[in-house]
Amino acid sequence: MAEAKKIVKKTKKATTVAKTVTKTAKKKLTEVEIQPTVVEVEVPETEVAPAAKAGKRSTKSQREAAEEIAKEERKAKATEQTDKPKVAVKPARSRLERRGKKYRAVAKKVETGQLYNADQALELATQTSPTAFDATVELHINLNVDPKQADQNIRDNILLPAGTGKSVRVAAFTDDKVEQADLVGIDAITKDLEKGVMNFDILVATPATMPKLGKYARQLGPRGLMPNPKSGTVTNDINKAVAEAKAGRVEYRVDSTGIVHLGIGKVSFGKDKLTENFQAVIASIKNNKPASVKANYIKSVYVTTSMGPSIAVAINDL
Repeated sequence: MAEAKKIVKKTKKATTVAKTVTKTAKKKLTEVEIQPTVVEVEVPETEVAPAAKAGKRSTKSQREAAEEIAKEERKAKATEQTDKPKVAVKPARSRLERRGKKYRAVAKKVETGQLYNADQALELATQTSPTAFDATVELHINLNVDPKQADQNIRDNILLPAGTGKSVRVAAFTDDKVEQADLVGIDAITKDLEKGVMNFDILVATPATMPKLGKYARQLGPRGLMPNPKSGTVTNDINKAVAEAKAGRVEYRVDSTGIVHLGIGKVSFGKDKLTENFQAVIASIKNNKPASVKANYIKSVYVTTSMGPSIAVAINDL
């Protein structure tokens, strides 16, 4: 028991000594003076930008700032352009000057703004073809009609007296014998259509065989090969229809702007044959004049070749 008391006394004494040493050390540290080192740095004089306002700029202020910058850029660009030396700009060449040499040579024969009668225009057309091949003589008639109106949608088929000058392949959709047809037979034509093959330029059929062609309407229609009573390709007299197609029966129809475009022969036909075909087309156009159109039915007529200059025809002489 006595020994335990001695140990407790020694422990208290050691604790007291430790506290005394700690207090003494803290006191000495506070008495020590710490002198900081000072470094002198030379700072160059600069303009201090004004401090930006705190917060986010509004959309309006941002837009105004962007417009101001764009305005300054436009002014700078305009100043640069005015300072540049002016360069002479060459005038654009006319349409005739951009043509080939052969075209310009034959175009000199046609007077600008001159109206020719039918004979003169067709004679001039045979002299102004710049191509080496036998070009087609084309007729373009501008009519004062509205194709959207049913009675003014001019359409007809005529037999050109001198023919078209083209070799036409005619197919007869019938099992009867047809002498001048290039292809005859329902089964033969149907097999070709199943394969997507169309070895003909005109297809003639009878009213009785037309239902069999209904299956191929989407195939024939867009190419203008579907037989139609208005074009004379649906008839009971197949032999006559084939003979007329071979002889030069053509179909014409106004386009969306009211103009009829039609080939009336070849340059090699000469003036006389071309005149016969020309008169036949004009007569057909006049016969199909709608009752709702009173005056100025034919607005203008032009004759040209495949790649030649156009020749204006006087309407009063028609």
